[in-house]
Amino acid sequence: MSFSYLKNKFKKKNGGDSADPGDNREIITLDELQEEVLEEPVTGENEEEELLTQVMTRVNEIENDIPRIKVSIDTLKSQINELREEIERLDRVIKDVMVLYEVVSQQINPFKDVDSANPLLGEIQELSEEIESLKTEIAHIKADMKLLVVDGVDLDDLIYDVLSEGGL
Repeated sequence: MSFSYLKNKFKKKNGGDSADPGDNREIITLDELQEEVLEEPVTGENEEEELLTQVMTRVNEIENDIPRIKVSIDTLKSQINELREEIERLDRVIKDVMVLYEVVSQQINPFKDVDSANPLLGEIQELSEEIESLKTEIAHIKADMKLLVVDGVDLDDLIYDVLSEGGL
């Protein structure tokens, strides 16, 4: 029950209907007071029910939006993964192009310092030296094989001789 209601009930009256002419207050019966108390919470309950209905409506809307949001998130995740893979692939391609550029620019550019401490150039030089040494060794092996075939050397005797001398 609100304070303003009680204030209105106990206000001075202009007319003198009460039993005591010096007392201008209105007499409120217990039944009237209970009726007023019951009426006010009902309006409060209606407001609560309306607020609860609005909240439930909003919760239902959110529940309906959740599957769409989930699908959107999954789609975005897959797109992000695809982009990540594409970026990694492009990164590898760029590294390969940079290595090729370094190789070409070292061999063609006359203004570039050949003795610089470029690790790629050193590795390339080492690999080319190893390739040349393998080529010469293969040539020697071919020549030795031709001699063995032409001269008719018995390989079993040769291997036995080498093993008995302690060469291996």
